[in-house]
Amino acid sequence: MMTMKLRVDIFMSLSLLFLHLLLLLLHLNPTRVSAKTLSNEESEHASFPPRGWNSYDSFSWIISEEEFLQNAQIISERLHAYGYEYVVVDFLWFRRKVKGAYTDSKGFDVIDKWGRMVPDPDRWPSSAGGKGFTEVANKVHSMGLKFGIHVMRGISTQAVNANTPILDTTTGGAYEESGRKWSAKDIGVRERACAWMSHGFMSVDTKLGAGRAFLRSLYEQYAEWGVDFVKHDCVFGADLDINEISVVSEVLKQLDRPILYSLSPGTSVTPAMAKDVSGLANMYRITADDWDSWGDVASHFDVTRDFSTANMIGAKGLLGKSWPDLDMLPLGWLTDPGSNDGPHRTSNLNADEQRTQMTLWSMSKSPLMFGGDLRKLDETTYNLLTNPILLEINSFSSNNMEFPYVTSTNGFKSKNDILDEQSGRCLTDVRTSDTHFLSLTSCTTSKAIGWSVEALDQDLEQICWKEHLGSKHQELFCLYKKEPLLSSDEKMSYKHQFQGNLQLFATERMDFCLGASPTLKLTSKEFERGAFLPCRWDTNQMWVLNSNGTLANSYSGLCATVNSVEAEVSSGGARSWVATGRRGEIYVAFFNLKKVHNSILHDF
Repeated sequence: MMTMKLRVDIFMSLSLLFLHLLLLLLHLNPTRVSAKTLSNEESEHASFPPRGWNSYDSFSWIISEEEFLQNAQIISERLHAYGYEYVVVDFLWFRRKVKGAYTDSKGFDVIDKWGRMVPDPDRWPSSAGGKGFTEVANKVHSMGLKFGIHVMRGISTQAVNANTPILDTTTGGAYEESGRKWSAKDIGVRERACAWMSHGFMSVDTKLGAGRAFLRSLYEQYAEWGVDFVKHDCVFGADLDINEISVVSEVLKQLDRPILYSLSPGTSVTPAMAKDVSGLANMYRITADDWDSWGDVASHFDVTRDFSTANMIGAKGLLGKSWPDLDMLPLGWLTDPGSNDGPHRTSNLNADEQRTQMTLWSMSKSPLMFGGDLRKLDETTYNLLTNPILLEINSFSSNNMEFPYVTSTNGFKSKNDILDEQSGRCLTDVRTSDTHFLSLTSCTTSKAIGWSVEALDQDLEQICWKEHLGSKHQELFCLYKKEPLLSSDEKMSYKHQFQGNLQLFATERMDFCLGASPTLKLTSKEFERGAFLPCRWDTNQMWVLNSNGTLANSYSGLCATVNSVEAEVSSGGARSWVATGRRGEIYVAFFNLKKVHNSILHDF
C-alpha cells in the first residue's frame, strides 16, 4: 500500500479521484439497519452505539408531556425502523415553569418527602398522585420505544435546605444507622456543588451508608417508573465524581430492569480519564456541549481521533459495551443553549456541515441522538438521519480510525494564537514567550507527575511544571501559589474544608485563580481547558500539591498537566477516516474542513 502525505493543494486537485473511489465503496447496497436487527443481536447492554432522540437541543428544559409524546410518536412512526429507539427527557423535568425559574434558579423544584426529584405536575400531568414517569414510560413502551431521563449529580440544594429524611428502600422507612436517623444535610457536600449549576445540586458523601442509600433510592425509583436509559450529568469530565459513578453503576447492576448508563459532560476528558470509568457506564461524553456551529463540529476531530487510537470505541462497559459520545446532533428545528424558550429556529449548520457531522459521528461509532423537534422534521434532515450507509457503518463497522496518510498543514494556528477564550488572555507564563496549555487528566497516569515548588523569596513561591516540555532549554511553566486567606468568620466555616489547599494564579496580582471546571455549560468551541477567573472560595479553584509531584483539584480529584503548544489544528485542513465493514468492505471518508470551501469530499 502506498503511503501518501498530501498537501492541501494536492488534496484539492485529486478530490475527484478520491470521490470516485468513495462512491465505488458506497455502492455496496448494505442491509438496512433496523431496530429489530439491533435488538435481535443485542444480548448485552449497548452492543451497538445507542440511537434515539433527546429533548435538549429543541426544548432546553421546558418540554411538556404532550410535546414529548408527540415527538416520541414520530420517532416510532418514522425513525424506529432505522434503529432510533431511545426517547430521552433532558434536564430539569422537575422544575416548575413559572416566573423566575431558569437553568440555575433555586426553590422551584418538585421533590418528594425523601428529597428525590419528581416531575413537575403542571408540565407532566400524568405524574400527579406520586406516579412519577410511570404513565409516560408505559406510553413510550407501547410505541415500541425505550424511555430515558436526564438526572444531575448527587442531591438537590432544595432537599438539603429542607433537610428531608433519607429513604431506606430495604425497609421502606427512614434510613437509620449508629442509633439515629439520617437526613439530607448529613450527606450533602456543599463545597462540591455542581460547578455550572451551583444553586441546584451537590455531591453526596458516598463514604456514608446514608449517602449510598440515597443514591440507591433514586435509581430504584427510576426502575419502578420504567426508565430504560439514564443520562447522569455533572459527574464526568471536569466535574468528575468517580465515587458517585461507581456507586450508581453498582446499583444498576443489581436492578431487575436493564438501564443504559450515560455520563456527562465531556469537558477536559482524555482517554486516560475515560479508562477509569468506561467499564462502569455504556456511553460517556468526550467533548463539551455540541451546538449548531461549525466551530463545534470541527473541534470534535482531534478528540475523536485520540479515543479511537486508544481503542476506546466499543470497549467493555456496564454489563456490555461502552461508547465515546460526541453529543447530540443539533439538526432541524432547535432552541438556544440555556434558553427558557422552545424550538423557534432552524439549525445554523449548512447542508455540507451537517453531512460532515453525521459522517464523523457514524465513522467514529458515536451514539446517534437527534436533537431537533420532530414535529418539523424536514426531508433533508430525515434523509441524513436515515442514510443506510452511515447507519451501517455506525452499527456494524470495526477498526474505525482516522486515516493518517491524508493530512494537511494548511489552516494551522501558531502558538501565539491560542487564547483563553473566556477572558481573551493567552495562557502564557509571564516569564517566557512560550505558550502552554493546561489540561486535566487522571492522577494515576505518569503524565500528571511533574510539579514542584520554586521559592522566589521569603514570602512568594511558585509551583512549576518541569517535565515533558520537549527541550531542556525551554523555560519552566510556573504558577504563583498561596494558601487561601480567610477572615475570622471564614476560618470557622472553611478551615477543615480547605486545609492544605492552594490557590494558583497566573501573575503576582493574585486576583484571577485557576479553576478546573467551567462555571457555565460551554459549547465545544467555547471551552478552554484551565480558565483563570476571579477568585472565590470554591473547591473548583482549590488545589493540592502531592508529594509525588501531582497537582490535584479538590473539586474533581483530577490532576493538572501541562503541554507546550507549537501548533494546533484549527478548523481548516483535510482529514480522513477509514472503517472495515462486516463483510470485509472498506469505508473511507474524506473531509475538507476549510470553512471557505464549505464542503466535504464524500458522497452518499
